[in-house]
Amino acid sequence: MTAGGQAPRRALVDAAFLDEVRELLTSGAVVGGVEGAGPGSGAGTGPRAATDDEVRAAVDATVRRRGSLVGSSGLAGLVRTVRDEVFGAGPLQHLLDDPDVTDVLVNGPEDVWVEHAGRLRRTGVHLGGVDDVRALAVRLAAAGGQRLDEASPTVDARLPDGTRLHAVLPPVASGCTLLSLRAVRVRALSVVELVAGGTLAPALVPVVRALVTSRANLLVSGATGSGKTTLLAALLSLVPPDERIVVIEESGELAPRHPHVVRLLARHANVEGAGRVELADLVRQSLRMRPDRVVLGECRGAEVREVLTALNTGHDGGCATVHANAAADVPARLEALAALAGLSRDAVAAQAASAFDAVLHLRRTPDGTRYLAEVAVVRRSATGELEVVGALRADAAGVVTVEPAWAHLSARLGLPATGPVGADRGEPSATAAPHGARPAGPARAGASITAPTVDRVVPVLRPGGSGRGE
Repeated sequence: MTAGGQAPRRALVDAAFLDEVRELLTSGAVVGGVEGAGPGSGAGTGPRAATDDEVRAAVDATVRRRGSLVGSSGLAGLVRTVRDEVFGAGPLQHLLDDPDVTDVLVNGPEDVWVEHAGRLRRTGVHLGGVDDVRALAVRLAAAGGQRLDEASPTVDARLPDGTRLHAVLPPVASGCTLLSLRAVRVRALSVVELVAGGTLAPALVPVVRALVTSRANLLVSGATGSGKTTLLAALLSLVPPDERIVVIEESGELAPRHPHVVRLLARHANVEGAGRVELADLVRQSLRMRPDRVVLGECRGAEVREVLTALNTGHDGGCATVHANAAADVPARLEALAALAGLSRDAVAAQAASAFDAVLHLRRTPDGTRYLAEVAVVRRSATGELEVVGALRADAAGVVTVEPAWAHLSARLGLPATGPVGADRGEPSATAAPHGARPAGPARAGASITAPTVDRVVPVLRPGGSGRGE
């Protein structure tokens, strides 16, 4: 392998080498890419504030001090390696840089997995030994402003680039430190792209558009990795451009294509235990920021009380996401979260039924396909309990079925109560295909749909039945 190869670079970039580079960067000895600029011009800027030119100058100076012979290509490789080690996730950084990777999971020094394009696969990355994995976890925790040691063996943090970190030290983790890194992909997909990718059935496009434009309060539910954030970002991109959206998150994942979005990010306590900012605090603060729409990236605790209060006090068009395995499970999930805030079951039922207009539930198939599977309404049952009743159901192929609550939801949205029925009732339909031709209706998952086609989609719906067998 050449001098610019990975193995020689890793061998040269040892702990002492990195310490020298950090010292040059933090002392201000390299400012603007010039060695010897002196501390007066940039002392205290710290490695995180260093530019690419400054990192290159620090690496070059360290190489020359050591008397190493490194060519221009080798120097470029060293700069990349040092940047990964000082600012990034070290030997895991190239995995996080892959746009198709959402999660990097470390179970051991030679047991590193990624979720790539929706599927878990094992990589060939080797991290040295168990001590190296621990050292990496401790460094990343420190980069996120958190401590990770025997007294605090678990950590949840957000790295400077937005990557979400979770780590567990032994003996809480058996054998080796466990690391979970979730990359934040800020590119927002449009509704058109969701249709093309099979996430959204074409027949559901008019429905989600109407939900957004009518300022319905929406709860997006689904299991982990089902695409809740992706769908929510696409929906927010449909908000009129003259409206102000305030997004509240633990990590900056939501990036809708909208000209007026402001973000509030929760913050963990620092190593001294101070400085914590809760999501509930941020929901309250957002109401003083003249929001047209308040959006909570994920409802996972006592902040559900503040969200319900906000949506019940005239802040229409709000959205939130919540973890649930089915739309019907959302009431139990909300009740459990609200209990953390001291709300009774009756109080949750009354507030949630008034606050939320619809639930959009996503599913993920074993092959990694994500799709909007249910559109449901939130209401109180005859006995006063909170319930979520299906209005529309879609399968992974994009076939949509009408369910009991569609009559109520369609009336609210001003959409046809039945949709074109066509051959299902034995009656001619304007959208029915000629005999022998492929019928109009939901496109197969993954079909390529252009923007004009999506705008003309008519909700071809299959009436009757629950569709649970599809």
